[in-house]
Amino acid sequence: MTFKPQPLTPYLSARHYFGSEQRRHREQTGPSLVQLAGIVNSSKSTLGRIETAELMPPSDIPDRLDMAFGTDKHFHGLYELARREIHPDQYKRYMDFEFRAEVIEQYGAQALPGLLQTEEYARGLLRCQEELSPEQVEDRVTARMSRQVRLRSDDPPLRWAIIDEGVLRRKVGSPDCMHEQLASLLEQVDTPTSKVQVMPFSAGPHSLLGGALTLLTLADGTCVAYEEGIQAGHLYEDPVAVKKWRRQYDVLRANSLTLDESAERIRTAMEGYRP
Repeated sequence: MTFKPQPLTPYLSARHYFGSEQRRHREQTGPSLVQLAGIVNSSKSTLGRIETAELMPPSDIPDRLDMAFGTDKHFHGLYELARREIHPDQYKRYMDFEFRAEVIEQYGAQALPGLLQTEEYARGLLRCQEELSPEQVEDRVTARMSRQVRLRSDDPPLRWAIIDEGVLRRKVGSPDCMHEQLASLLEQVDTPTSKVQVMPFSAGPHSLLGGALTLLTLADGTCVAYEEGIQAGHLYEDPVAVKKWRRQYDVLRANSLTLDESAERIRTAMEGYRP
């Protein structure tokens, strides 16, 4: 029986267009899916699912496709559009600010902020959302990991994170998952581009205990705040409102453990998840 490729629908979304462009360039240049998989260090099934828009491209695939096909940043640009489609409309403006921010300050009360999450930790959190299908979970994991690519660039933002101690104690996924996550967090406690403090139980209640907060400072000095609850988040751009959130964050930072103390608290929590 002759194999017939599945028809594509390139104009439904940027993700569909990405897949159709991958197939178009592949058919024009000659390699099969198996051959292309070897060139870009992927698998036939992954590339096949990308072509039919069943799978969001992993963050390293676009640049490898551009190198394989000699298309400069064609696939890179399509990917940047596609990855933004995964997020709700109200979150896309925040994503634009985050991408341009020179300083990112965050507080996580119930879970680690996305920029600090390992892939398995992110997957464990997203699986708790019963309305998401397994495919949607994987799409959002890929999108979340794609936000971290800039952190490894030549010009990363400065990040400052305050983590509630409860986050270190709440098991997400397996013990191995938590051990890996806390090891990754420990590496980011005190570097030239990242600082992490722990807000200890002993500090008692505070004004940000019920949610999560992100402050983004752009190159021109503009600062925006994003406050996130269980089901929704709110982006604040008004300077007066942002100033209120800034004041609360600074108080939180002053009452958190020092960087050295935070590192030790993370090490202690890791002992409970020793493989």
